[in-house]
Amino acid sequence: MSAAEEPTLLRPAGSPDGTGLGDYLEYLSSTRGLTFDDYRDLWRWSVAEPEAFWASIWDHFGVAGSYEAVLGSTEMPGARWFPGAQLNYAEHMVGTEADADLPAIVGRSQTRGDSELTFGELRDQVARARAGLVRLGVGRGDRVVGYLPHVPETIVVFLAAASLGAIWAACAPEFGARSVVDRLGQVEPSVLIAVASYRYGTKDIDQRDELASIRAGLPTVRHVVGLDYGAHAVPDAMTWDELLAEPGPLEFEPVPFDHPLYVLFSSGTTGLPKAIVHGHGGILLEHLRLFGLHFDIHPGDRTLWFTTTAWAMWNITISVLLHRGTIVLLDGNPLWPDLETQWRLAADERVVLFGTSPGYLMSCRKTGVVPPRWPELRQIGTTGAPLPAEAFDYVYEHLGPDVILNPFSGGTDVCSGFVGGGPWQPVYRGEMSGAGVGLDVAAFDEAGHVVVEQLGELVVRAPMPSMPVSFWNDPDGERYRDAYFDTYPGIWRHGDWVRFTERGTCVITGRSDATLNRGGVRLGTAEFYDVVEDMPEVADSLVVHLEDDQGGSGELLLFVELVPDAELDDDLRGRIVRDIRRHLSPRHVPDLIAAVPAVPRTLTGKKLERPVKQVLRGRPVDEVLSADAVRGADAVPAFQEAYRARG
Repeated sequence: MSAAEEPTLLRPAGSPDGTGLGDYLEYLSSTRGLTFDDYRDLWRWSVAEPEAFWASIWDHFGVAGSYEAVLGSTEMPGARWFPGAQLNYAEHMVGTEADADLPAIVGRSQTRGDSELTFGELRDQVARARAGLVRLGVGRGDRVVGYLPHVPETIVVFLAAASLGAIWAACAPEFGARSVVDRLGQVEPSVLIAVASYRYGTKDIDQRDELASIRAGLPTVRHVVGLDYGAHAVPDAMTWDELLAEPGPLEFEPVPFDHPLYVLFSSGTTGLPKAIVHGHGGILLEHLRLFGLHFDIHPGDRTLWFTTTAWAMWNITISVLLHRGTIVLLDGNPLWPDLETQWRLAADERVVLFGTSPGYLMSCRKTGVVPPRWPELRQIGTTGAPLPAEAFDYVYEHLGPDVILNPFSGGTDVCSGFVGGGPWQPVYRGEMSGAGVGLDVAAFDEAGHVVVEQLGELVVRAPMPSMPVSFWNDPDGERYRDAYFDTYPGIWRHGDWVRFTERGTCVITGRSDATLNRGGVRLGTAEFYDVVEDMPEVADSLVVHLEDDQGGSGELLLFVELVPDAELDDDLRGRIVRDIRRHLSPRHVPDLIAAVPAVPRTLTGKKLERPVKQVLRGRPVDEVLSADAVRGADAVPAFQEAYRARG
């Protein structure tokens, strides 16, 4: 859809009455005398008065602790939030004795039977795990790491570590040893909690050899705790039951606002992953804002968002516990035994927020899956890639006009979203509903000017609390500055290509370093994929532009992964060309259309546009890709062969 076309309004802005946002608006009115006409009015106040806004989040949601100032410095990078304040994220996650009977975690696994924890049981297990870590010598600033699936025990031990002021990091058990050591080795952990096997669908995965290599590659680890999960136990390790054997006090070490809570890692497709440090206070306030005002989570509300411990969505989604919501975990193959698995689980658990990926919705649409309806469902969330307009049609055709489709976009870098929707925002076909409240997000042109109704760089013009505390082992902050502040001094450049509308909605069209530029016409790769992957024969696709160093138009290369039994013949090529010419522009007709066996992606599902481009430019594959950090790495030679054979 071009910027000139008026999009279809699928759901008008709803009333905030009865929502968490409505409660917040009543709080602002009664305590500060503030009232707002609509969401945009609220957003404008929140970014014009950031100290007042973030103070109101602290006060409204009852953060334990006190503060004297909100911002000690507004400089980016280097903003100092709530200087002098002391708090602990974990204290806010486990509830109080009054919440003891509320359900906290519902575990659904293909490896073992179902499990559930109330908040009372969660509090008891966190206290026991905390006592066990203390017996292992863990204290403030120590690193505790997990090689663990998305199961209740992972949340328990993370919160136990956080309660002590220790620092958490994790990798999913599908990671190979090299990927794990590349990540966890950077933080020099003292304790490792791990599994040695798991089941993926009907396949038992034995990771004992990988785990042995991981242990050998982490020489600072003094203690290993094995979680009995799957067919094989962790050898020569303390058991989980032994870790939790003794009761202990449920206490929380008060730490400064920016004390490290956990370390997240970039995808690491091209070398050592960035180790991104997030702090207790920033994550606490940001996730209170996100789930309280945008995703509208109340006590007892159930949520399901498939993720693994390898992805920042694990860290994000577990924060529904801050609002006494219930997190439903799914560990295993999310597409087994069929595409309807996630829908069935969401309906059976009566979730109010069902989170998924654009790829999942588009696969369901393409194969004709009819999702069930259930009355509790309020929102469908998506992230990980731009959501095609056709996915909006699919959701509203089958789930009706009352559901809020809430695609949001952010990143591991802030462990949250910059843009998304909520109960007081409209839903337009093919668009995200707008910048998050409190987040001063805009699009910049190359000169650093704000642009509207045209593509620009996604930037954040004012600090937000969950911007990273630092990168690990970056004492002078040089790598941190180079990552986000190298283009516009004092302004965070995220690396996404975005178009904001006059209405405040937006469309993200892909990574700005993967933007297609033919003859001065810029196009995001997501717009390309919307067209190509709407064809029934195309399962996936990847497009790269090889620029001409002499100033020519370069080469535009389209690679398609076909569905079984489909063939890339002259008819299909012709239809691809025709649709690209009609929906995008004649300049964006590819110079090459070739079939490949698979489209390589990161373990969190992002297409590897830049690495493939570098390989086609002549860089060796092993310099560009870490094979065990991506899916489909063995398909990359097919891209090279197709490019060489282009004639």
